[in-house]
Amino acid sequence: MARKAALHNLGCKVNAYETEAMQQLLEAAGYEIVPFQETADVYIINTCSVTNVADKKSRQMLHRAKKQNPAAVVVAAGCYVQTAAEELKKDAMVDVIIGNNRKKDLTTILERFFWEKQTSASGEEKAADGDGKEAPEPVIDINRTREYEELSVSRTAEHTRAFLKVQDGCNQFCTYCVIPYARGRVRSRRPEKVEEEVRQLAAAGYREVVLTGIHLSSYGTDFAKEEAQSLLGLIRRIHAIEGIRRIRLGSLEPRIVTEEFARALASMEKICPHFHLSLQSGCDTVLARMNRRYTTQEYRQGCEYLRAAFAHPAITTDVIVGFPGETEEEFAETCAFLEEIGFYKMHIFKYSRRAGTKAAVMPGQIAESVKAARSETLQELESRMSRAFRESRLGCEDEVLLEEPMVLNGETWMVGHTPEYIKVAVSTGAGARNAMVSGVLSHMLTNEIVCLEPQK
Repeated sequence: MARKAALHNLGCKVNAYETEAMQQLLEAAGYEIVPFQETADVYIINTCSVTNVADKKSRQMLHRAKKQNPAAVVVAAGCYVQTAAEELKKDAMVDVIIGNNRKKDLTTILERFFWEKQTSASGEEKAADGDGKEAPEPVIDINRTREYEELSVSRTAEHTRAFLKVQDGCNQFCTYCVIPYARGRVRSRRPEKVEEEVRQLAAAGYREVVLTGIHLSSYGTDFAKEEAQSLLGLIRRIHAIEGIRRIRLGSLEPRIVTEEFARALASMEKICPHFHLSLQSGCDTVLARMNRRYTTQEYRQGCEYLRAAFAHPAITTDVIVGFPGETEEEFAETCAFLEEIGFYKMHIFKYSRRAGTKAAVMPGQIAESVKAARSETLQELESRMSRAFRESRLGCEDEVLLEEPMVLNGETWMVGHTPEYIKVAVSTGAGARNAMVSGVLSHMLTNEIVCLEPQK
């Protein structure tokens, strides 16, 4: 009888992609995949370590899995393993640990574990493994590898858009961030491998792909000079693939957005005018303490290039409040800058102190009550700007990729997203899942969903 496996993902879209890739590796090895809340023989938790809260959630999910079935094998994988391997080795609730760049070896590591367990129970003398081969090292020094971990997916949990990991690692070393220590240096996937996977996804019926990475803007910078590659070059290759109707980009570094870059993107009709430019603070002195390597003027210029190249681009961002030493005057500068740029959406984070980072020992740590108040201020600003962007599109023609049915105000609609990533609802007779429907954005159905009247 096939062993049952359940997976749970924590963290970013890169983690989500890797979790789906691990699931498909398990399926290919004969495992039966079951929901995480059900009893399984193996539980795999792809952990996150971006904040202390993420560490805590990772531990909670690992312990929850063991409590669901004490006889199960609990596997901790990913970023939290890289930052807390010794701690996890001592955790009685965790049976197997697998770091980054070793997820591709999941089934081999599990086979080794089961073989050793069986050998121990029978009193046999251990060999290297059942075939006499050494099992892969489950946790490596991630900062010393230059190998891109080759994982792939043939389908994703989302039925209409596919997230595609093309890059790993980060060389930026922002003072608050532990990710370079968890993910290592920049490593890029070979463009021909990316193209091959996109062609498979297009053949499987996916209309939209989303390019993701730990530091997507660094794509190709690790390749040798004689085989120079760039993110723009990769996008052009994907743009040429038949069947793909939309290309959406993950988080971008502001400095990548030059006038030439923006114009090049605008020349490709498949590019979604939805750009996430990570900001973190709208105050130059705070950006310097964060080691963000750009100024608010450079950020502003990038937004101006995008708005000159595209008619109505949706620009989204991340902002950290309560960074060490952030004064009321600096926070006021951030508020003014955010309002000036006019974002479609903002993800607001309260600064989280991470051991091992420079910011953790900076003077002027901010009280949690102050962080909470500043977060609330920016959440209110975000809600207002987000609604204003949606309302600015009312009366305009747009196109929606239908994703799923949803009940709104007691009525069933088909919902999806426009190229700008506005959530839209259309009548159920307009089309089925994965259909592209054009029409006019007529009115707000809810605070976050716009009604689209299909073209007749």
